[in-house]
Amino acid sequence: MSGFSPAFERLGAALAAVVLQQQETLAEFLPREDWSADLTARTYASGGVTVRVSLLGSYAARERTWLWGWANPQFGDGHPAVGPTLVIPALGERLGIPEFTTPEVDLSWYEGPAGHGGELIAMAAGGVLGGGGYIGAGYDGGSAYLHVDDPQAPPAAWDPVPLPRLLMNAVSLFPRDPRLTLARLLSHHRVPYRETDGLTELRLRDGGRARAHFDGMGRFTHWEGRTVSKPRPTALA
Repeated sequence: MSGFSPAFERLGAALAAVVLQQQETLAEFLPREDWSADLTARTYASGGVTVRVSLLGSYAARERTWLWGWANPQFGDGHPAVGPTLVIPALGERLGIPEFTTPEVDLSWYEGPAGHGGELIAMAAGGVLGGGGYIGAGYDGGSAYLHVDDPQAPPAAWDPVPLPRLLMNAVSLFPRDPRLTLARLLSHHRVPYRETDGLTELRLRDGGRARAHFDGMGRFTHWEGRTVSKPRPTALA
């Protein structure tokens, strides 16, 4: 049984596929080699690439807790790397999401598919902020999570081919509402779709169609898609 609040689970479901797709795009852009970070300067450098970041928070492996950057006495809400993230607790107040307003979140109960519960908080927070994705930067005893808000980090492009895999992976992490997960991803890319009982149908940009099927409990069951093959240009004589 989840220890997350229903409001957090619903927000996570809405953002999960969008975030996972952006994470794949970030992984292609930013080498994960030896890295360094200067949070006062708001920079993270790896493999010759430097991006602007802000501090979301950190996960302590022994305590199994998430600590927000604004609640960390080493930083606080006045730190340059924390200021851009303060929309998150403000949103938490407005929507009643305790995970976004509690300074230190107990995640000792979490036994789900993610490496730890802090990863899911970082996902949801990164999704709220948008941008280029988030980075888990390991340290002795845990991981700090940095949000990439640098325009040089490319946004994820629409691609229907990995969509079923993205949906399944997203639902494994935030299973509350698979139809919402798909709808939010399609809306993010401005792809038209239509929902009926047990079915979400979308029109692909090549003229084809795809359908996601859901059972009576709203769970994603299978995917079917059809693309339109475009004729190859004929060589001129």
